[in-house]
Amino acid sequence: MNIRLFIIAITPAIIGLSAIYLSDRHDREPAKLLVVTFLLGCISVIPSIIVEEILILFNIFPGVLGAFYNAFIVAGLTEEYFKRYMILKLPLRTNHFNEKLDGIVYGVFTALGFAAVENIIYVVFTYTNNPFVGLYRGIFSVPAHAIFGVTMGYYISLAKFEKDENRKRKNMLKSLFYPVLLHGVFDFILMANIPELTIFFVPYVLFLWWLNHRKLSVFLYDSKTRFGNKTRE
Repeated sequence: MNIRLFIIAITPAIIGLSAIYLSDRHDREPAKLLVVTFLLGCISVIPSIIVEEILILFNIFPGVLGAFYNAFIVAGLTEEYFKRYMILKLPLRTNHFNEKLDGIVYGVFTALGFAAVENIIYVVFTYTNNPFVGLYRGIFSVPAHAIFGVTMGYYISLAKFEKDENRKRKNMLKSLFYPVLLHGVFDFILMANIPELTIFFVPYVLFLWWLNHRKLSVFLYDSKTRFGNKTRE
């Protein structure tokens, strides 16, 4: 294994993990649970690859329709489903999930676990001779996974702390639907092979950052309001 490429591949995920961990200042999650959550995100790559390979066999659509299928169904739905599955199976069920910000923290840790392994596959093993792959994925793809994790965790938290069962179900559905939608659009712009469409790629990424920074800010304020005084004490 090329150690230099390996470091290039994992550095964006480490930066993202550090950023979200340091943002959770007032009621920080246990390190052990965060590590396990990250590893679950890594493991989620395995069933994702298996299901994606099966779904690709059913892509009988030509041109743009085929790209749409690959972007939204093969990649978007499959990857977000398994990342979300890992969150629901462990961190959501623990007593440590006790504030809304926790959903975003666990969402990002799971997403970046997935992104780290995916990045290693692409940068270290698949496109070894292309130095630009690591740069491109470090700037766009890995942060995009983190953003999808923010969206997923946001709605999982809304569902977790919602008392109305109808709204709870809707938010749980949104915790899958919106990450799939955002992920699908991201991939479709790149897969559609429409030069005019790529003009919207960078503005779309900036829109994702703005949209999810607002979500994060809301829950950071909620965390400060709930635990800020305890932290000072």
